[in-house]
Amino acid sequence: VHLVESGGGLVQAGVSLRLSCAASGFTFNYYAIGLFRQAPGKEREGVSCISSSNGITYYTDSVKGRFTISRDNAKNTVYLQMDRLKPEDTAVYYCAARRGIATMNPHRFDSWGQGTQVTVSS
Repeated sequence: VHLVESGGGLVQAGVSLRLSCAASGFTFNYYAIGLFRQAPGKEREGVSCISSSNGITYYTDSVKGRFTISRDNAKNTVYLQMDRLKPEDTAVYYCAARRGIATMNPHRFDSWGQGTQVTVSS
């Protein structure tokens, strides 16, 4: 299982970024994909998750209405569209995969990408 995140960067508050999580080495459409983030000194938290095949999505409360997760099973890629970014969104963002139901619990995920930094300045 190999996951690679991309699309992070340094932006000003209010703008948008789109993160991508490219997967390889497994049957992508069998796996739920989660997006997590970790800010300095804080625990890793679930941001969003999408189920393997029926498109059910979950979001943490702080990003509802601003972030949208989607997946393209033909491209083995998950996207996180992040709009109206805030300084508190600053963190390293990770994607992770699990074979099973979607969940926001990072401990339920087996495989992780290396992360991409998102920094939002005020």
